[in-house]
Amino acid sequence: MTNRDFRPHLLPAGTPSLVSGVPPAPPGAIFALAADGGFAVPPREFTLRFGRAKDDVHVPIGVTDPYVSRSHGEVVGDGREWRIRNNKGSLPIQLPGDVLLLAGQEMPLAPGYTPLFISSSKRRSHLLELHVVGSRTAGSQGEHRGRTKAPEVYDLSQDERLVLTALAQRYLRQDRYPQPVSWKQVADDLNGLDDGRHWTQNKAAHTVNAVRKRLAAAPDPIPGIRREDGVGEPVGNTLNHNLIQALLRTSTLAPPDLHLLGENPADG
Repeated sequence: MTNRDFRPHLLPAGTPSLVSGVPPAPPGAIFALAADGGFAVPPREFTLRFGRAKDDVHVPIGVTDPYVSRSHGEVVGDGREWRIRNNKGSLPIQLPGDVLLLAGQEMPLAPGYTPLFISSSKRRSHLLELHVVGSRTAGSQGEHRGRTKAPEVYDLSQDERLVLTALAQRYLRQDRYPQPVSWKQVADDLNGLDDGRHWTQNKAAHTVNAVRKRLAAAPDPIPGIRREDGVGEPVGNTLNHNLIQALLRTSTLAPPDLHLLGENPADG
């Protein structure tokens, strides 16, 4: 697909999360998505704006939250790279790795998937998903014409994903210095779902321990998730932290999984 074939266009509300990839697009194209829809642009000079004023921006975000600026930020392209900028937003834009983009600051976007959050003082958190299509590399003839590949993720059952989402909810909400929640909170949150099931602390812990055991024995094992790996105290918390970090790095777990707990991660 060429730039001429791929024109700037709206992404309707209900577009699937970008974490699993994007439709066919030329290298360097960008997709941006929030709760009420999004926008896609080929590599070119373009300023893609996002904020609360849905009639004045390409991607409306936090439209009912007065703490989000009407034109909170923008993604600026020069045909070679894209840069994220907090141009007028009084609230920081939070990037992965606990990086905060303050008003007036900007930074380049790497190819692939990047989740951004705008969190207001009323404990609301608004998700903006960005996905920059990677360039073709040597020896990958024709790959730029196909669908963008999703990251290689670990297989999880439905129950495993549910329990791990509850355990990792602070990470998925992009809290500062997150830690796994307690097994009591995991059980309480799961029992609060209207699915007629009953969870105990031991059942939740057993589910996660089975995942750690399986992934520690995989051909490419995750380090630091077994007691014999020599991690420090508190052992259980450290093992689960290392497991969650590995699942986040591979996008096995992602903010959209919070919907399993009845939350809307895209709009608080």
